[in-house]
Amino acid sequence: MTGVVIRPLRFTDDVDAMRAFLEGLGLRSRIESERGGWVDMQAGRGMVALHDAASSSTGGQAGQTSLTFEAEKLDELVERLEQAGFGDASVFDEAYGRVLSVTGPDGAVIWVDERSEDMYGYKLYDARPDDRLSVTPYLAGADEPAWRAFLAAMGVDATVRFGPGAEFAVRLDLSTTEDLADVQERVRGIRTEAGLEITDPDGQLVVVHG
Repeated sequence: MTGVVIRPLRFTDDVDAMRAFLEGLGLRSRIESERGGWVDMQAGRGMVALHDAASSSTGGQAGQTSLTFEAEKLDELVERLEQAGFGDASVFDEAYGRVLSVTGPDGAVIWVDERSEDMYGYKLYDARPDDRLSVTPYLAGADEPAWRAFLAAMGVDATVRFGPGAEFAVRLDLSTTEDLADVQERVRGIRTEAGLEITDPDGQLVVVHG
């Protein structure tokens, strides 16, 4: 993976159940914390991170999805964001590596983890995801023009969907070139005009678009 990769972060009461659910859709684990409670999973395009809600230091609630990213070079990204008018972009060190924080549209605080080759404290897997699958999050109640400008400044090459909502929220949506009937054979879901609608182990709606 190169550049900036979109990586929705799901807080969950059951990391193992969510992991198995996403594996059924074609994602594969790439990195897992040796202490448990964290795993990030790779699709053909994009990623999904899972975080145990009980151990969240930011107050993440089970079933909540946040929009986060992973990037190669945070310092270059800070420069691009500042030039685009996102002046509070800053980089700091966490125990697991460097992190960029910036306030995006709708007041959403966005976190970008720097890609690290130091896997101390983590298990690294040879992820072989389904290449037909892409992570395409759905932003409800979002200022679409502002978000498109923000994503362009980030240099993100990913599809993001927008829809109505009383307040800003992120839904974990996916897209695939696989026949949705074949996906439906592996996971329970309902076919609608939007795609295959599935209730995940957190009780949240996930839509797989064809």
